[in-house]
Amino acid sequence: MVREYTQNRELSWLRFNERVLDEAADETVPLLERLKFVSIFTSNLDEFFMIRVGSLTELMNLKESSIDNKSGMTAQQQLSAIYEAVGVLYQKKERICSGLEKQLRLHGICNLSYRELESEEKKQLKKYFSEYIEPVLSPQIVDEHHPFPHLANKVVHIGAMLDVKGREVFAVVPVPAILPPILFLRGDDCRYIRTEEVIAEYLGEIFSSYKIKEKVSFCVTRNADINAGDEEFDFGADFRKKMKKVLKQRARLGAVRLELSARISSRFLAYLGERLGLLPAQVYVTGLPFKMDYAFDLAGRLSADKALALTYSAFTPQKNPEFDLSQSMIRQIQQRDAVLSFPYESMEPFIRLLKEASTAPEVISIKITIYRLARHAKIVEYLCRAAENGKDVTAIIELRARFDEQNNIDWSERLEEAGCRVIYGFEDYKVHSKVCQITLRDKGGIHYITQIGTGNYNEKTARQYTDLSLITADPAIGSDAALFFKNMAIANLSDRYERLLVSPRSLKSAVIELINEEIAKGAEGRILLKLNSITDIDIIEKLKQASCAGVQIRMIVRGICCLLPGIAGKTENITIKSIVGRFLEHSRVYCFGSGSEEKMYISSADFMTRNTERRVEVACPVFDPTCKQEIHRILDACLADNTKGRYLQADGTYCKPQPAEGEKKTDCQQLLMAQAIEAAGRAPIVRAAGRTPGRLRRFLAGLTGRS
Repeated sequence: MVREYTQNRELSWLRFNERVLDEAADETVPLLERLKFVSIFTSNLDEFFMIRVGSLTELMNLKESSIDNKSGMTAQQQLSAIYEAVGVLYQKKERICSGLEKQLRLHGICNLSYRELESEEKKQLKKYFSEYIEPVLSPQIVDEHHPFPHLANKVVHIGAMLDVKGREVFAVVPVPAILPPILFLRGDDCRYIRTEEVIAEYLGEIFSSYKIKEKVSFCVTRNADINAGDEEFDFGADFRKKMKKVLKQRARLGAVRLELSARISSRFLAYLGERLGLLPAQVYVTGLPFKMDYAFDLAGRLSADKALALTYSAFTPQKNPEFDLSQSMIRQIQQRDAVLSFPYESMEPFIRLLKEASTAPEVISIKITIYRLARHAKIVEYLCRAAENGKDVTAIIELRARFDEQNNIDWSERLEEAGCRVIYGFEDYKVHSKVCQITLRDKGGIHYITQIGTGNYNEKTARQYTDLSLITADPAIGSDAALFFKNMAIANLSDRYERLLVSPRSLKSAVIELINEEIAKGAEGRILLKLNSITDIDIIEKLKQASCAGVQIRMIVRGICCLLPGIAGKTENITIKSIVGRFLEHSRVYCFGSGSEEKMYISSADFMTRNTERRVEVACPVFDPTCKQEIHRILDACLADNTKGRYLQADGTYCKPQPAEGEKKTDCQQLLMAQAIEAAGRAPIVRAAGRTPGRLRRFLAGLTGRS
């Protein structure tokens, strides 16, 4: 069934990544930051091919046809559309990068080709190649005694066709990971050359006994979409060992893309295509680097003044005025709920809370779900300390967090060594929720402090992603969270909760019921959603019904959006905005109704089928009026953004808002940074002993100028 108000998921994602690339073309963005956006676009596209194109390729090879329920396209039709759309994006990337490189050279930042080097620089490189590069290379030819090698995923290779006594022989040199991606040349300016270009230049010395007919740098992208439930992986015995096997397997899956640094002969191209099992449509020629992570390191090579001129002004997450870090965090949370907004506010209050809990005598246990962690994590340090101090510490770690598996395996081992109980989730469901609970016991009995967030417990990404973290001593939420952790430990996914919405059991059905409540209000109904993506067809259909009933629906959807707004008679009451800026918009907020009757939730879940049906996700209600006001302040800033925001059109394209004459330009992230700096200057709120009654909470809020 093809719906006129839905669009294909994969093509929607490509349009999102194009919006990332558009930031590289935005002249209001500092030059080096624009280069970073090209790097992000590149790595995003790599993951898209590894995951989404890999999945579609597998679907295409199945005997039974698979039809997309949004667009009616088969897997083959989707792949054809993807290959065509990606070709256009490569061309756009080339145009943008060409202009960027010219501007960067005006500032002494030069990405050089070998022929541009001065003679002295060539001598230096020749010496460096002989002493440091050539000794670590592993060149190979392919003949009857040397089989075609496995070309590892996303490893840059130098390939060549050699003449061996009148016959062609393929030769290849992988660029070792031990080598830096770029080599900086001596001098005051930031002049550099890509390592693979140096190797290609001296390829004749590597294969000195052969004649090189043609050569090219290339990079193979392989399918990385391993389903944790595949029959070949039995996760029953030792989950961690099995995941290590999965990581090894990932590098050897089928090729889905070939990138070439230059055009090559049809014979050479046919040879690579046949060996890799790729069609011409899956081959892309680009003069740009295959990997551009080095863009994030260039500023470190510049003078302080030049770096300041070419990058964003430094921003440090600010202190939240709700907290006094010199006082007990446990006591402060017991007095009132609080919400942290990353990266505008620091994660420090939550980290201090865990630190205090690790030694506080009244704390008897800490439980937490972990999806992604930083490589250096204070959170793990305090969890381990708590276990070593005799607290009952349970960590539910998702070892299948895509591309973070090894990091999570390492942390799980560290936690177990400290005496923490580590649970690895479920065979068929990823645990993607962000929940932490501290259990306390005193003369009054058992009490809880519960933290529920929209993002991971990752101290690095908390400075890069916009997320929300609610910390509460609400006994009803605490009881639900305690039941949640109990159910996780006994593999029970079917329980119901009083306050929390938990997938796969109740989140989706509850959201649909909340939409139904707004449908019953007709034109008085209101829905406001902030998501990363929306693909769940049941929720999309229900939002369409709400629009038809006259409900006013505003949505902020950063990435994939399979729902098309503005379709007459279908979705004309829906507006959808995407924001791509300095920080990655990552928070999820659901609001139903308005005024004092509004029901607000923050959640780890997007409205994607994988989140609503195949993951363990949690949405938590926000009851505290001050917390709700804080979240609305953020949502209002996003809705007002007429600088980085783009509106989704009925045809699936995006357009910039057209500010009215005299209307002030608003960049929501810049606005929220400024507001965080201003708020950090306020003194912490004075708190009464015990949990603050609602009337006193409103009075204290008035003292800080917040109504």
